[in-house]
Amino acid sequence: MQRLNKGKTPRRPGPKKASNIEKDPVGVYCRIRPLGAENEECCVEMISSSTIQLHAPDGLKANRNGEYKETQYSFKKVFGINTTQMELFGDVSKPLIEDLIHCKNGLLFTYGVTGSGKTFTMTGSPGEGGLLPRCLDMLFNTIGPFQAKRFVFKPDEKNGMEIQGQVDALLERQKRDSQPSVPKTPSSRQRPDPEFADMISSEEACKSDNVDEDCCYSVFVSYIEIYNNYIYDLLEDAPFDPIRSKPPQSKILREDQNHNMYVAGCTEVEVKSTEEAFEIFWKGQKKRRIANTELNRESSRSHSVFTVKLAQAPLDADGDHILQDKNQVSVSQLCLVDLAGSERTSRTRAEGNRLREAGNINQSLMTLRTCMEVLRENQMCGTNKMVPYRDSKVTHLFKNYFDGEGKVRMIVCVNPKADDYEETMLVMRFAEMTQEVEVARPIDRPIYGLAAGRRHRARAFKDELSQRLEERGRPSSAVDDPALMNQLVESLPALPHFELLDPADDQSLPRLIEILERRLRVRQMMSEQFDKTATTLRSMVQQFDGQLNAKETFLQDQRCKLSEKEKIIISQKTELERLEKKSKTLEYKVDILQKTTDMYEQDKRSLRNELETREQRLQREQAERRRMEQRMQGMVTDTKHKWEKECERRVNAKQLEMQNKLWVKDEKLKQLKAIVSESSSGAGGGAAAAAGGGGGGFPPERPDKPERPSRERDHNMGRSASPSPLHAAAPVRPTHRRSHSAGGEKWVDHKPPSNLDLDTILQPILPNAIRVSTPNEKALSKCHKYVLRHQELASDGEIETKLIKGNVFKTRGGGQAVQFTDTETLKQEWPLASSRKRRSGSGEGASQMEDIENRAPVASTSSGFGYQKRRKPY
Repeated sequence: MQRLNKGKTPRRPGPKKASNIEKDPVGVYCRIRPLGAENEECCVEMISSSTIQLHAPDGLKANRNGEYKETQYSFKKVFGINTTQMELFGDVSKPLIEDLIHCKNGLLFTYGVTGSGKTFTMTGSPGEGGLLPRCLDMLFNTIGPFQAKRFVFKPDEKNGMEIQGQVDALLERQKRDSQPSVPKTPSSRQRPDPEFADMISSEEACKSDNVDEDCCYSVFVSYIEIYNNYIYDLLEDAPFDPIRSKPPQSKILREDQNHNMYVAGCTEVEVKSTEEAFEIFWKGQKKRRIANTELNRESSRSHSVFTVKLAQAPLDADGDHILQDKNQVSVSQLCLVDLAGSERTSRTRAEGNRLREAGNINQSLMTLRTCMEVLRENQMCGTNKMVPYRDSKVTHLFKNYFDGEGKVRMIVCVNPKADDYEETMLVMRFAEMTQEVEVARPIDRPIYGLAAGRRHRARAFKDELSQRLEERGRPSSAVDDPALMNQLVESLPALPHFELLDPADDQSLPRLIEILERRLRVRQMMSEQFDKTATTLRSMVQQFDGQLNAKETFLQDQRCKLSEKEKIIISQKTELERLEKKSKTLEYKVDILQKTTDMYEQDKRSLRNELETREQRLQREQAERRRMEQRMQGMVTDTKHKWEKECERRVNAKQLEMQNKLWVKDEKLKQLKAIVSESSSGAGGGAAAAAGGGGGGFPPERPDKPERPSRERDHNMGRSASPSPLHAAAPVRPTHRRSHSAGGEKWVDHKPPSNLDLDTILQPILPNAIRVSTPNEKALSKCHKYVLRHQELASDGEIETKLIKGNVFKTRGGGQAVQFTDTETLKQEWPLASSRKRRSGSGEGASQMEDIENRAPVASTSSGFGYQKRRKPY
């Protein structure tokens, strides 16, 4: 089933706040508790009545320089270890009770590390009552004679108050008295609870004299706790179930028509005495969650809020009954909050529920700190950031105190022992920041249209009326006043003179009775006339009182207007002073910024000069470098020309030397040829010689001696004069064996990315190959052969490539495996290295080289690199 989305009720626009509202800072006080033992190390020192100083304990360095850091914090007032509960109450809580009686709200909460004395400050102990019992005692001592009867005021469950008539209130009281389970209001004859019997002595009782006697008052109390960010009612009577006990139900926060937050469904009990209020408080205190930790034997695991609500309404014009007008009812409240202490789990060693409780406590206190920081930033900087009240129930409940009006007081409790130094420093920083938050000052709410002193006049009238009735009902009392009797007798008709001589006289007695009856009628007429005159006089007096009250009301209105004008003037003066201070601050900041700007300008000029200097230096260096490059280029060119000429000279000399050698060899060959030809022609031509000799006998002619080439001839012939080349043998081309990888199988060619590309002509060719940089099962499953190209550096410094080959076969598990079977090695060699080695060998090599030099060059093309292939089976 799909849940329908409910529309949200639009929020009512809040009341517009006047711009000239006066504000007061949050009053922050500090109280130092005594040390637990005399030999404990103390880290807090009270310097004055408003300043304390924190010392870093031994073994703890507070700053990075390794020095002990001492910090001072100021408060509105600091209470030392010898301060009594009465002194603390007189300075902190007594003004809040006086404001409560004058229809002003107040908030008082204690803050500090666990075990710093917050609960003792708020509740106290027998013989040393805390702030809460003393507030209740002062309140009831002040309004005790002016309290209304029970159930005249009744909460309307919407954070408001209703007024019931006398009959309805009487029925409510009778209904309550008929229920035996409801406890009656304790009287002085009953024995009080020993838990709070001796909290406040009679000598320490106090009261306020400034109370409006023309109003009736009623006090309502409620007690809640905030545990794990849930609100629970400590005064709620849960039904007893012996079989299965039900956990308490949490409450929710709501907003009333005046935009004030309240706990919906919270129990509000009307109390009429201090003892009854104590009893209600102690009833809820026994339900509060308290646990034992490493740092505190009775550690509060929740935030408690005890609310005292005071309802008051004026009396009517006669001063007898409460005015039955709901708009004339004023409700003010005072919240006494005992915050749970912040704690570190590393010190308390909390586990389970205790750890969860500590986390929620620290989170709520952190939210309170965040709200204070945002409020301070909004007020000081003029920003409008949203304050995160809703992140915690504590801050959400007291939202109207910081956004609305009221007086806020905070007591920072400090434990001076050295173990709490770090936590105490955090608390001090929060307190120092909270003092800068301002809250709207509560305004007076006077009740107009009614004369003052109504209760006193009504009481005097009732006393005199009872006296007159007593006098009229008992005439014997009037005999004691002879003047009044003489005046009354003279005002009546005179009695005739007669004597009763005969007992049987029946004329004198009726005549006397008739005269007495006439006197009685005259007396009655005089009494009626006196009553009329008194009524007329009373009405005239009331009329005069009304006119006087109207004049007094008018004067009071004028005084109020005058006070408002004075307040406006004061606020304007304050605003003017604030603006002047702000202007001076801004001027100071402008001066600082101007000085900073001048410093930056000076730094900028110096940096610019340095930059220009470096640029000039760089330009000089670049010019010098260019000159040096030109000089070096000239030197290189000169050296190059010089060596070119030297090489050309050496080449020419070598050519000449080789030509000389060649010429010598040619000469030798010609001589040898001549000898051979002579020897061959000598035997066959003997007869011819003889015949010739016989015929003439001419000696044989000698061949001409060959002419030696000269330098000029060589220079003219040039390189064209070289002898014809000799016939060289054909180059040997060994057969190349094909690689085993060139078969018809499909290969996986694994070439790691780290291999170098040698750019050689001869490369292993695998036509049916899948090239991979990393082998994977998908590639292996498609092929039958595997080859890995592995490169390494050979002993002669050349790169050697190995082709490691193997067969791919399937395993039982469905995977692929490789069995390596063969390795081929491809090696690069530089051919000039081997020729140099051969050239530096035996003399045979030299003769061969010399023979080669005599040969003509052979036209052939060859690569600079060659490959050798060797096979090494596995």
